[in-house]
Amino acid sequence: MSVWLHSMTKSSLSKRNLWFKTRDRHFFGHCISLATVTVTTRHCSFSLSLSLSPAQKVRIVGFRQRKMKPFGSVMFMALMFMNWANGYEDLNMTGLLYNYSDAKYGISGRPLMVGLTLIYGAAAKGAVCLDGSLPGYHLHRGYGSGANSWLIQLEGGGWCDTIRDCVYRKKTRRGSSTYMERQIPFTGILSDKAAENPDFFNWNRVKIRYCDGASFSGDSQNQAAQLYFRGQRIWSAAMEELMSEGMHYANQALLSGCSAGGVASILHCDEFRNLFSSNTRVKCLSDGGMFLDAMDVSGRRTLRRMFRGVVNLQGVQKNLPWSCTDRLNPTLCFFPQHLIGTVRTPLFLVNAAYDTWQVLASLAPPSADPRGYWSQCRKNHAYCTAPQINFLQDFRYQMLRALTSFSRSSKNGLFVNSCFSHCQTERQDTWFAPKSPHIGNKGIAESVGNWYFNRGGVKAIDCPYPCDNTCHNLVFR
Repeated sequence: MSVWLHSMTKSSLSKRNLWFKTRDRHFFGHCISLATVTVTTRHCSFSLSLSLSPAQKVRIVGFRQRKMKPFGSVMFMALMFMNWANGYEDLNMTGLLYNYSDAKYGISGRPLMVGLTLIYGAAAKGAVCLDGSLPGYHLHRGYGSGANSWLIQLEGGGWCDTIRDCVYRKKTRRGSSTYMERQIPFTGILSDKAAENPDFFNWNRVKIRYCDGASFSGDSQNQAAQLYFRGQRIWSAAMEELMSEGMHYANQALLSGCSAGGVASILHCDEFRNLFSSNTRVKCLSDGGMFLDAMDVSGRRTLRRMFRGVVNLQGVQKNLPWSCTDRLNPTLCFFPQHLIGTVRTPLFLVNAAYDTWQVLASLAPPSADPRGYWSQCRKNHAYCTAPQINFLQDFRYQMLRALTSFSRSSKNGLFVNSCFSHCQTERQDTWFAPKSPHIGNKGIAESVGNWYFNRGGVKAIDCPYPCDNTCHNLVFR
């Protein structure tokens, strides 16, 4: 089941505050995490979902009548008990996990809701989700000058690296279309409003749902556990479906993705280029996908261990670029830092230098911090000590060093801001808004547009924290 809070207007906001609590043993861990979300809004349509298995229950713990100021506010508190065995919390649910304020960032209006389309021909090709259900996508048609332009966004949502994690995952929207929302909001780079998405608002815009747990790259199965690791086939089936829906005639195309989808957009970038004629402008964008093979606070490599499990369990190695696997082992070739130099198609990277997902789940997960020294810092950078900030500054340095060769190519682009954030292209407040993040005088949407349309080269790298006062930092409670 899914729990939705949406279409909140002035009249509904002025009536009550809502709290709910759920016990959700999420597929990313063993430790308890408390997430509190405050939503302050003027006239807003805001959606939020928690995916739960059918056996799980949601308990409403309180309504409270309260007088509100004009246009009011909603305090929405969710207690989420998340699975942290490997320290991989699902931070792609950005609508849930950050303090969002449309009034603060100058956002108004109701987002476009787009329905889910299942790929009915996929099962015959073995292109199915973890549980064997059909994969799906959301498509909003372009018009006018964008009628033959296509933007594809690959959804993110972490990975599963063990049978146990994948068995749990297949009972969520990250592993089964049975649990996927039937409609989702198109915001940020998917928005249909010129005022929110000036370069791509009238393109054909597609979000491909993520239900394989290996960044659309696995090809294997486990019959005993009834698990289908078919990410590569889902990718191929989705592309075939979209080509038949008109993408074959595209004169412009952009493949994008966030987080695990950002890894996928790098992995599949050259494949995407090969779908089109040489006359079609084709480029790729990875947002929040620059996951580093970095040491955690205990001196171990948490993320490498996780990626090794994903690659081996799901048969990813056969679908990794040979130009990387000829030099390195398959696990290392799942890290974008070893892939970006092999991508021939123009590629743009948007990344926070202090990527929140990596701080929480890779650099300072509870498994690497048994005494809780990082428990406050990893949730809120304002509580970091000087040595902890130095550790994070070294992580930023590692990221910039990994991008050195990539940034030298004139075909590539960069926007690396010194923020504590994750997935900035799909959030309206960070993609394009009056107070969205900037480096110099350029925001993310303008930078991506300038690069895509060849209006100018973009290699924007921010100064170190705390110099950037335009950040929309994520804070967890």
